[in-house]
Amino acid sequence: MRIFLDTADIDEIREVARWGILSGVTTNPTLMSKTSGKSHEAVIEEIASIVDGPISAETVSLEADGMLEEGRRFAKWHPNVVVKVPSTPAGWEAVSRFKKEGIRCNVTLCFSANQALFAALAGAYIISPFVGRLDDISEDGMQVVRDTVEIYRQHKLETLVLAASIRHPLHIIDAAKAGADIATVPFKVLEAAAKHPLTDKGLDLFLKDWQKFQASLKEAVPA
Repeated sequence: MRIFLDTADIDEIREVARWGILSGVTTNPTLMSKTSGKSHEAVIEEIASIVDGPISAETVSLEADGMLEEGRRFAKWHPNVVVKVPSTPAGWEAVSRFKKEGIRCNVTLCFSANQALFAALAGAYIISPFVGRLDDISEDGMQVVRDTVEIYRQHKLETLVLAASIRHPLHIIDAAKAGADIATVPFKVLEAAAKHPLTDKGLDLFLKDWQKFQASLKEAVPA
């Protein structure tokens, strides 16, 4: 499973890119609204200079023609741009038309296996089931990921399953176990997943022991 970062914050992207685990980035209008002083295009181009992988740029139109107009513009910004459209009939129409033009799409706001199936049949490159938002309304968000993976494998559909709306480190593990191709993760969740108190404790112990060892060597040297 690959890890994407769900952000438009350049500093966060640079940080995770240094870890050597980052394969792509997803953005959306909410994340873009948190950037300041830069155009949508400028942010996407800067991300592309850091990450050599898919970068999702989301449309805001509700009709297929509007999505197509936006998406065609986005696709010119960089070859790694993936156009993000909603999981609606208009979105699937846009996907099918984009596919004929060689433009890849990430179908977002997916909340059911039916939506995931329709997106794949339309030609989506990526489907994004929203795990956390389903959990918020007392549904099993990860079950949609499991069902989607099973359906795609059963029918040999090539669309990649991206677990989105990841709220905590356990979601990353569950997505990997469910067979998701990708998990897109907010920086704070990824940072929490990277840490463990026993790692910190072990490092502290090793360093203290090393310092004692170095001190003993100095004491052993004849005056």
